[in-house]
Amino acid sequence: MLRSLTGALGALILILIAGPAAARAKVGQVAPAFTVTTFAGEKIALEDLKGQVIVLNYWATWCGPCRRELPILNAYYRRHSARGLKILAITTEGSVPPAKLKPLEGLLSFPLISRMSGRGYGTVGGAVPTNYVIDRAGVVRYAKADAFSEAELDALLGPLLAAPAPAAAAAN
Repeated sequence: MLRSLTGALGALILILIAGPAAARAKVGQVAPAFTVTTFAGEKIALEDLKGQVIVLNYWATWCGPCRRELPILNAYYRRHSARGLKILAITTEGSVPPAKLKPLEGLLSFPLISRMSGRGYGTVGGAVPTNYVIDRAGVVRYAKADAFSEAELDALLGPLLAAPAPAAAAAN
């Protein structure tokens, strides 16, 4: 009896530990579904972004690399948004009320996200900034805790933006 109880408990622990990891967005695999809510209250689902190249950027106000990266992302977005680029900047802390981020939101060309629902995303190893890149076909191409430089954005996103949208996405 004790042996079967121990075995069952061990299996339950493995399921609980492996569950979130199994659902984690993985490079080379289809991106898990998500819905975000912008500070303005708009809801955007992954499904709404079919055929676009998506950057999910997790950042925090106290993070120095994040503060350096946001202007780089903003400049890149301004230059390439017409080519099908979508950047969503997800704040990782709830301690800063949206009203305090209003001035920053007004400076950025892409939306600040207050909430995200869906499994598989979040900071990698608890670190910020964390970035995910999803290609036009909905496949995760990058998932890493690190800040982008402009050269790294060009190297990663340039080919993805040059690729045509899949036929099904282009028809939408």
